[in-house]
Amino acid sequence: MNKWISTVSPHFYTPRNTQKIMLDVILALCPAAVASAVLFGWRTLPVIAVCVGTCVLSEFLFEKLCKRENTISDLSAVVTGLLLAFNLPVTIPLWQAAVGSITAIIVVKQLFGGIGQNFANPAITARIIMLVAFSDEMTKWISPAGFFTDIDAATSATPLAALTKGGALPSYLDLFLGNHGGCLGETCAAALLLGGIYLLIRRVISWHTPVAFIGTVALMSLLCGKDVLAQLLSGGLLLGALFMATDYATTPNSKAGKIVFGVGCGLITVLIRFWGNYPEGVSFSILLMNILTPYIAKLTRPKPLTGRVEK
Repeated sequence: MNKWISTVSPHFYTPRNTQKIMLDVILALCPAAVASAVLFGWRTLPVIAVCVGTCVLSEFLFEKLCKRENTISDLSAVVTGLLLAFNLPVTIPLWQAAVGSITAIIVVKQLFGGIGQNFANPAITARIIMLVAFSDEMTKWISPAGFFTDIDAATSATPLAALTKGGALPSYLDLFLGNHGGCLGETCAAALLLGGIYLLIRRVISWHTPVAFIGTVALMSLLCGKDVLAQLLSGGLLLGALFMATDYATTPNSKAGKIVFGVGCGLITVLIRFWGNYPEGVSFSILLMNILTPYIAKLTRPKPLTGRVEK
């Protein structure tokens, strides 16, 4: 008879580390980065460069100042910079992009202990802070006009703003390809889906949170008589569901917890979109659910295989 061997967790080992996971995320974000440059023009590049560079530099200098182990090689600061840049309009002043990047890394991440210790997604939180601090610049959109687009090109409303105010809505094809106003990385649904599929294939993320998030928005849009496809392809839903609501540090680990988290994000997003004064609710929904993550994790924690059984 085989003997049971009891050992301390973890019981599964993998050669995949933080750096490799973050590299996969960076590769998954590349299609959206290329699409943003093609759609909104060359100024996309300095916005992304400033966000990424400031995030990496902020992490390096803060850890040096605090005499902590340097962690810029894990590439998490690069991912934060990319995600923040993707949540900004192409017209954002570069100094404001730098302020947002410093806020994301130092205030939201490092002051809570660094990677894995932050309670909220750094890019999401920094975007909301910037939205409050620089509201005019954060809501200024231009129509996509190619790589050589001037940032003084014709302004354009986002699809969600058009839906709210009853304006003309782009075609479904334009929504899918990103041919409309919006933040740098949120407009091209095709590029985001391509990156999301890559992460699923690489098993960097699981399907539970994205499907629950997107499915909840779709179901509630249908029940409320809204244009389901327009709601799914507009705003930051795909970017948030695939790349930010799946953050390891700020979301539940269990499958049930991920589903609850995704459903909660979807409900809050719909609540803000349909009945709030602000046309988009993805950022706020993820931040609010980040705050609830410890409670969700506790309620959905799997029961251990062994333990004392009460008779």
